[in-house]
Amino acid sequence: MNRDQVKGRSKEATGKVKEEIGKLTGRKEQEHDGGVEKLRGKIRGDFGDLKSKLSK
Repeated sequence: MNRDQVKGRSKEATGKVKEEIGKLTGRKEQEHDGGVEKLRGKIRGDFGDLKSKLSK
């Protein structure tokens, strides 16, 4: 795994946790921010996957 894959998956997981906490507490802003962070992490992880495939 390259750095982009690791950081992306980490951000995706953190965003998911924030999103779920926002849902449980009824804080729409935190839920939204978690969703955005999750999406950004997914994009970075997918970029890392592509980078890994291209280097092979």
